[in-house]
Amino acid sequence: MTADLLTRAQAGDEEAFRQLVEPYRHPLQLHCYRILGSAHDAEDALQETLLSAWQGLGGFEERASVRTWLYRVATNCCLKVQRSRRRSQSAGRPASLPDLPEPTRLGEVLWLEPYPDLLLDQLMDAAPGPEARFEAREAVSLAFVTALQLLPPRQRAVLILRDVLGFHTREVAQVLDSTEESVTSALKRARATLQRRLPRSSEREQAPAPGCAAERELVERFTRAYEARDVPGIVGLLTEDVWLTMPPIPLEWQGRDLVAQSLTATAVPHVRRKLVATRANGQPAFGIYVPDPRTRIRHGVGLLVLTLAGHRICAMTRFDASVLASFGLPRILSD
Repeated sequence: MTADLLTRAQAGDEEAFRQLVEPYRHPLQLHCYRILGSAHDAEDALQETLLSAWQGLGGFEERASVRTWLYRVATNCCLKVQRSRRRSQSAGRPASLPDLPEPTRLGEVLWLEPYPDLLLDQLMDAAPGPEARFEAREAVSLAFVTALQLLPPRQRAVLILRDVLGFHTREVAQVLDSTEESVTSALKRARATLQRRLPRSSEREQAPAPGCAAERELVERFTRAYEARDVPGIVGLLTEDVWLTMPPIPLEWQGRDLVAQSLTATAVPHVRRKLVATRANGQPAFGIYVPDPRTRIRHGVGLLVLTLAGHRICAMTRFDASVLASFGLPRILSD
């Protein structure tokens, strides 16, 4: 069937091309997200990938599978986006917010965006190759995607293709127009960097399974404390080494004391925030809404994603309100 679709698509049949690439559309979008760290950039890269694939289909010589060829097109589209992004990024960084404590360190991944779980069931690559080293759940987590962004673009692409998707070294070399020796060297450096950036699994408790009783209880306790402006109650749910980040603000805070100070500084007295539950990157998340003092509505002000370790929260990542629409969350709620 694939051979027939390919023949018809190469003859100019747009419907045959659509059927040919449809099984790969969602995995390719997730691939673009892992490379770029931005859901919006990933969608743009996917559209460019499909256009480039359609325009270049006549030159496809079947020396690789359709899947490998499409990943080659997508990877090179993403690397092109990455080069443009580096040129367009401003050298300046936003100023520190005046009431927040001194940060533990400066953040490096300012463009990071969350990915809605409502898409992940469609976007998971259902059949990674035999050499994949990361489980699907780990490979979409915010910590993993953030760590990927700290790699040079080609190292990032190599690691994703080899260790997430399970392509063989020979296939990765074909995707990147490189040599197997170059791919092996880049993979070794990427793995070493990732090992330094990601917490070792032996050093941190496993997160509870999504939707299980333990996760639901922790989410419910956090929701009650957050909506009640109960900072001590929130802090009691955190690990000692918890991180708080707020992309694109380039500041990061570690530890219960600093997180408590940050939460206190950003809490508006007498304003009860409301959380609307969702999920992002396989993790519990919430739309944050605050009341309008003049009307009976609430305005969405951001999205908060929790990273869990055992029965506690080891990271809190807050994004601005621009990402709410991607999660099907409204900008305004009736109070």
